[in-house]
Amino acid sequence: MQFSKETTFNIWYVVAAIRAHKAKVTVFVPHYAMSGGTLIALAADEIVMCRHSVLGPIDPQLGQSPAASLLKVIEQKPIAEIDDQTLVLADVGRKAIAQVKAAAKELLTDKMPEDKAEALAEKLSTGQWTHDYPISPTEAKDLGLPVSTNMPDAVLELMTLYPQPVRSQGGGVEYLPVPRQKEALRK
Repeated sequence: MQFSKETTFNIWYVVAAIRAHKAKVTVFVPHYAMSGGTLIALAADEIVMCRHSVLGPIDPQLGQSPAASLLKVIEQKPIAEIDDQTLVLADVGRKAIAQVKAAAKELLTDKMPEDKAEALAEKLSTGQWTHDYPISPTEAKDLGLPVSTNMPDAVLELMTLYPQPVRSQGGGVEYLPVPRQKEALRK
């Protein structure tokens, strides 16, 4: 998920709705919740994942560039060698990182001590990992997140009702929520 103006607004809208909900909120992650999906998971009281599900970092992306990498460019190159567009994007990137980090810290402070929330928000939002880094349930627990791997069968059954389109990028692994039929393979 990219952090465009529109998607960021939608993510924060969902996060605000979760936070305003009076009862316990559980987020189920049967496969993956990366970037904005992880932010939504952080807003919940409990995150339930399958053994092989993953969360991901929440570091802002500006177009095709990680905000943290844009900041690194302006730190490492003389300003005279940097084009105006990169300088503008780096400025936006600095602000985006600060905003996401502050929001993550706020979401985490009711789940862990403030110093740990600050450290985890820093780790998730500042580009310490690549944007596609997979955070397993074990690692998420080690980071202090309220993760369980007790995925109800009903959630997995529900997922079979909504098959996802196969991506045409090639080279990846295709998730099939139902077994392949032998006859379909022969055609």
